[in-house]
Amino acid sequence: MKKIHKIFVSAAGAVLSAAMMLMTLGGCADILNLTPTNTVASANVWQDASLARSAVLGVYNEFYARYSYGGGDWWGETFETYSSVMDNDKNWRENVTVCYGSATPSSGTFSNMYKYYYTFVFRANDVISHIDQVPDMDAEEKARLKAEAKFLRGYAYMVLNILWRGVPLYLEYLDNPGDANRPRSSEEQVWNAVITDFTDCINEPSLPDKYPAGSNDYGRVTKGAAYAFRGQAYQFLAAAADNPDEYLKAALSDFEEIEKLGYSLYQGAGQDSYFELFKPANEQCDEIIFSIQCTVQNGMGNPRAILYGSRVTGGSAWNNYLPNPAFVESFENADGSVFDWEDYFPEWNSMTPQQRSVFFLRDGMTEDEKTRMEAYGADMTKYLDSGNEARILAAYSARDPRLAMSVITPYATYVGSSAGLEHTYTLRWPYRGSDTAEPFDIRTDTNDKFYYLWRKYVPEGLECTTRWVYEEDILLCRYAEILLRRAECLNELGRTDEAVDLVNKVRARAGHVLLDDPRHPATAVEGQEDMRERIRNEFYWELGGEDSMYFNELRWGNWIERKFYDRSSGQTSSAVNSNGLMQIWGETTYNWILLGDYVQVWPIPAKEREMNPSLTQNPGWMD
Repeated sequence: MKKIHKIFVSAAGAVLSAAMMLMTLGGCADILNLTPTNTVASANVWQDASLARSAVLGVYNEFYARYSYGGGDWWGETFETYSSVMDNDKNWRENVTVCYGSATPSSGTFSNMYKYYYTFVFRANDVISHIDQVPDMDAEEKARLKAEAKFLRGYAYMVLNILWRGVPLYLEYLDNPGDANRPRSSEEQVWNAVITDFTDCINEPSLPDKYPAGSNDYGRVTKGAAYAFRGQAYQFLAAAADNPDEYLKAALSDFEEIEKLGYSLYQGAGQDSYFELFKPANEQCDEIIFSIQCTVQNGMGNPRAILYGSRVTGGSAWNNYLPNPAFVESFENADGSVFDWEDYFPEWNSMTPQQRSVFFLRDGMTEDEKTRMEAYGADMTKYLDSGNEARILAAYSARDPRLAMSVITPYATYVGSSAGLEHTYTLRWPYRGSDTAEPFDIRTDTNDKFYYLWRKYVPEGLECTTRWVYEEDILLCRYAEILLRRAECLNELGRTDEAVDLVNKVRARAGHVLLDDPRHPATAVEGQEDMRERIRNEFYWELGGEDSMYFNELRWGNWIERKFYDRSSGQTSSAVNSNGLMQIWGETTYNWILLGDYVQVWPIPAKEREMNPSLTQNPGWMD
């Protein structure tokens, strides 16, 4: 039984709520008997082992404030929407502050995120500074809990450093939050602190390599997680180094250790393994290295069921996050060749987006529907009254299998639900129908537009019937990502052949053609630079939608190019600010706005600089 531990702690870890609960998936709850019944002073926490354990769980609890609806200010906001992989629907566009065009140091996203990750830091520091004082706890447990807190502190500083590139370092507990007035440490100093925290975890004998599925401790920090994130930190250092080989070798060594600890690709469902990986039944398989434990409990569920879904998901979800057409079009053909709309519609590139919409129309259009689409601009001379759907389906059927397992494409089916009953729906245009009757079109929040929809992380049928509490864990790191990171390091070190072997393990699990397959010329790897691009593509296809690609794009230095320039429909050069939310055929609903290259680094929040004048601002940002 998966056990979720929830505890509320003040930002600096000074006060603990007495309403500490141990929640279980089975619906039972054991309320710990604590005295006094209102609050417990921080000094008293460290005099009791039960309270001290709960304080450690309070650090973990900060994940729910960030990722679960009801736990914080973000409603499950994901960093992935900052990447080129996906976009917000137009009603949520302003949430992607750094891409919206009106961002300033006073914008709430920056201050909220800064506060959020420093809450992790201060809670962890409370544990690290005081756990050794607990009289009724053995030394081994103290060491393990301290290592867990160090990992969580290192994780928080890692994110802070990626976003702000140098922040104040606090590596001890502050009795008075008003003393948090240090100047910024350098980016290198913060990376060193991050690596030190992860190294302490790796060197701690009491920290397990991994927890088995079903363990009550599953979801807690392990050596596997510490190796995975320390390796990522080395990769960031390598990206900024004049001579990166030392860091690349260190990263590679860490990633190689993970396999020795018992982690492996999930392959238990054959060719459907990639799809089934994101189902609750497999959330504790050997592929998962670190994840946020979710359950059917308000404030502790996976909100992506709602935010990635549709109005026929779990009895009426939303579709706030939408796959970008360029991301969808990037998926290879089944033979490993580059997908090109011109192979299916030779006039595609010469047509306007409105004209292209004809290829996406449903069979058997009514005269009224045809008239409306013609007025919209569709080239109705190319419409097939019977066979229009089959024609467009062909463009999606012979592709990398991960496309169909990640994204709902036009005329693909999806098993959803309405009014407590399962139905098989189809993504058609224009929308007709009813949630509970033929033709069972997928209904969305955006029925006046035709967008791609997520399938990854979206429950099917009656898997989730209560809003905001889908039980699928949120994956923060899994073994397939580590294989790709290993391949990246090997290729950068000139060991391209070895990198090919690792990438092929990931492709094979999904049922995709392997690289360097002599039967398919397009798979031939032509040296290090070609392989670099192939590995980066694998990151997108394997990890898209999992909250990973924004940080990768920042590390690779291609974020501006990918986020603000349209790369859909065969376009290889276009004006800046041309990318954004688009309908499937390429018509733009809105554009992202690039204020300048400086937005690659977030501004120190204005509120923080008011409270701490020693904080200098990042270049380009004006308070």
